[in-house]
Amino acid sequence: MNLSIGFSSCLFGRFKPLVGFWIGIEFIPVINGDYGRSMWLFVVYDEVVVSYYVETYKGVGVRLVSPISGKVSYIPSANSSIKPVVGMKFNSIEEAFTFYKAYALSSGFTIRKHTEYIGKTKGVLRYFVCSKQGFKKRRAFNSLNDKNKKGKQMRRKPSSRIGCDAHVKLRVLDGKCEIYYFKEQHNHFFVHKEDVMFLPAARRVDHVKESAIQALAAINIGPVRAFNILKSLMGGYAEVGATKADFKNYKRDLNKYIGEYDADMIVQLILNKKKHLPNFTCEYTVKEDGTLGGLFWADDVSKTNYMMFGDVVGFDATYRSNKYDMVFVPFTGIDNHNRNVTLGAAILGSETADAYRWLLRTYINTFGIPPQVIVTDQDAAMKRAILDVLPNSRHRLCMWHIWDKVTAKVGSVLCNTTDFKKRMADIVWTDSITPDEFEKQWDIILSDFGLSNHSWLHEIYGLRKDWIPAYYQDEKLSGLMRTTSRCESENHFFNQFCNPTSTLVEFYGHFESAMEAQRYEHRKNDHDTRYTEPELWSAFILEKQAAQIFTRTIFLDQQLEIDDALNNCLSISVVHLNGVSNYEIKDFLQPCSEYFKVMIRIEDMTLSCSCNRFDQFGLICRHIFYVLRVSDVKEYPKKYVLRRWTRDAVPNSSLRPEFIPEGCDKNWYEVEAIVRDIKATNDYIINRLVTNKEELSGYCDYLKSYKSKADEVEMVAPPLSRKARFASITGMEEKNEVKIRVPIKQRTKGRPKRLKSAREIAISQAVSLAGKKLRKCGFCKEPGHTQRTCGLYIQSIKRSSSSSTGQASSSSAAVDPIVSAVDPIVP
Repeated sequence: MNLSIGFSSCLFGRFKPLVGFWIGIEFIPVINGDYGRSMWLFVVYDEVVVSYYVETYKGVGVRLVSPISGKVSYIPSANSSIKPVVGMKFNSIEEAFTFYKAYALSSGFTIRKHTEYIGKTKGVLRYFVCSKQGFKKRRAFNSLNDKNKKGKQMRRKPSSRIGCDAHVKLRVLDGKCEIYYFKEQHNHFFVHKEDVMFLPAARRVDHVKESAIQALAAINIGPVRAFNILKSLMGGYAEVGATKADFKNYKRDLNKYIGEYDADMIVQLILNKKKHLPNFTCEYTVKEDGTLGGLFWADDVSKTNYMMFGDVVGFDATYRSNKYDMVFVPFTGIDNHNRNVTLGAAILGSETADAYRWLLRTYINTFGIPPQVIVTDQDAAMKRAILDVLPNSRHRLCMWHIWDKVTAKVGSVLCNTTDFKKRMADIVWTDSITPDEFEKQWDIILSDFGLSNHSWLHEIYGLRKDWIPAYYQDEKLSGLMRTTSRCESENHFFNQFCNPTSTLVEFYGHFESAMEAQRYEHRKNDHDTRYTEPELWSAFILEKQAAQIFTRTIFLDQQLEIDDALNNCLSISVVHLNGVSNYEIKDFLQPCSEYFKVMIRIEDMTLSCSCNRFDQFGLICRHIFYVLRVSDVKEYPKKYVLRRWTRDAVPNSSLRPEFIPEGCDKNWYEVEAIVRDIKATNDYIINRLVTNKEELSGYCDYLKSYKSKADEVEMVAPPLSRKARFASITGMEEKNEVKIRVPIKQRTKGRPKRLKSAREIAISQAVSLAGKKLRKCGFCKEPGHTQRTCGLYIQSIKRSSSSSTGQASSSSAAVDPIVSAVDPIVP
């Protein structure tokens, strides 16, 4: 039976030869059971009919028509080996459902569980029906008001139910499940093989996809981007076996599972680490309202690094790391490669002085030794806490944060049109002047620019001993960290792994990924130092020895000092007295006219230089290298080799030590290890056989032969439920009463940012133009304004206008008043 439906239409427009078109849709039964839906397009073009045949869809299944009633039904054209048969037995209801589900998907439809009946004699009866069984319950819809009771937009979701009666009936007796009735006919066609991926039952976020989502989430890649990555890796949307919505729903369900237990979960997770990992420390505090107040942790590697690199520590609070706006506070040091190293971390529920006091006390109790120098920004709460907890540590303020405020406080016109900032930078960002010289130059600059009574400059001058290098140039290792720029860099590094919508459990996973990346880079730098040889620039014996003592980064610094000693330094005078030699060295690279004084005592190899570079950085300066060369010293002075800069400063450690949290299935972690081994083996085989098509095909056939066995195993042992998988991921299987509540989201010092005034915006815009040519007024040629707002220009217009009006009144000629009001041309 052929059915044609058509309509015609006339087209009017700029394409005059096109008169009209006619479309016909035709349903054509096919002998093999499939049927097709096609479309004929007839176009009338200059009295000529042109026809096109387009096949729009091809259904699947055997179409049957009742000779009596004319009722149409469809039977799946599936393999008989997977078709249900009356009398077939299974070990459980789930095994039977899995079998029928596999048959349905291979045929192009989906099923669902339906009625369960418990009889006295027949036992338990269970029905599995087609997902198109029944009809959707209609609800009243008012087009004038499409809101629900909660005031939200009502979704007009279509229904797939059309009253299909295909089903399977099962009887459960003595623990066995048996099919006693099977109706195969459906009242609808079946989905084509290429479209099966859109069926809900065919979409599944299985173990492989869950592992991929979790692994990508650890490096701050969300579910949508994770889906796109898997789609590219697997070769297409159909191969993924799920949709973007499925990936997002998985993440939604995981966050819902965590829910109000977020704080409990992260505390329990870290406490389990403390219990199972050697030398792992964690402490937490709870507020009076039961919310998490603070959490601090440090592992064995962090403690080892602190004992070597904890002489100078900076810490700064960072934001946008979790959904509760708890501030993340990493402690940052400098390792033997002159790179940032994390020496412990914490999250705090508030930024009060009490919160920072608790954190610093916990920090000192963990490591035992306070840092010599601690660098922070101008946070008042931090300053009070440091004074109370670390009275013997040298607290320094970040130079960059203070310097960044100069333009806003002093004025953009003064900073951008004069050499004020340049002269200030010459005395602020240098350690080659004395405190007396700094104070003298400071007074001169302020006097020259009329800023002697400026309140803010007077305030930061009172803090000069906390941020000006001239006041701490004699302190040990004072030059390592002068600003919190390293902390800012560390915060930027962590922000690449974190996001402001993550839970605390997710945040800790992000932190571990960041630490793994940081320790990987440290290990790579160690490898590059050990297995590569630098290029030597001279025959100086100490240069070769330095290459074997220090890490590659530190050696490159020392190599530059040695090169400058050989090419840019000159001895002006030398005095030998009682085994001590005092040199005066001229450094042609230094702008100062004074000579650097170097003392050397060969007997015990004691060295010193007036530039104090070794005291500030722990490295020998060019002036001392010059004296060592002229003194014919053949061995690098061991007394002046700090272990913190050497190759073997700290031992190599595991990038991320693994442990099994309590409450988690140990078998799950063992399975994960086996899965990684399988993937590695599979990748190895593919890489070996990729150029041999025959062997690769044989390997593919071998894997396909194992699929049937895998299907049998899945029927016997179905996969874990999503809830059970979430319990394995979070480590919390049984949810009892909440012990530690999640913090209430509150406003922090760094987020959200306050609104800026128009004046501040104008200043910031002017600062952004620093270094560029400023716009000048077209009339007075002065910067800072335009001709439209120029006072001199406005006054000249008024004078010209009044003069023009007087002349018009005294003239006998008639003048249009509108013309006289036009702005005159100013010469």
